[in-house]
Amino acid sequence: MARNIAELNLPANLKYTDEHIWVRVDGDEIVVGVSDYAQDQLGEVVYVDLPSQGDSFGAGDEFGEVESIKSVNKLFMPVAGEVVAVNEELGDTPTLLNASCYEKGWLIKVKPEDMAAVEALHSAEAYREAL
Repeated sequence: MARNIAELNLPANLKYTDEHIWVRVDGDEIVVGVSDYAQDQLGEVVYVDLPSQGDSFGAGDEFGEVESIKSVNKLFMPVAGEVVAVNEELGDTPTLLNASCYEKGWLIKVKPEDMAAVEALHSAEAYREAL
């Protein structure tokens, strides 16, 4: 059963997209994952399909999929950039997305083309209101 919006963990230090992706700035890179709302709606995650290191995407491009016992959902790039790291642990343990969506369940690390595009994403408060 999905939780109430007010109960969701949406850290204020992250940025969010309308496609339920979170972004954390880490130096000149960003860490990308799915929000607490997304993992809550998905239910138990059984498979994650992610790009390869070195792949480049435009903002809004599809970069992978998350499959749960309920559905298959596409993942959309929050900003244009190059994938510099992929969370290999998700291959063996896709439920990390459910257990720790902001820490162990991150998806990819990206070197964005434009850091200003990251700052333009939703704040936690704006994202919660959009939900």
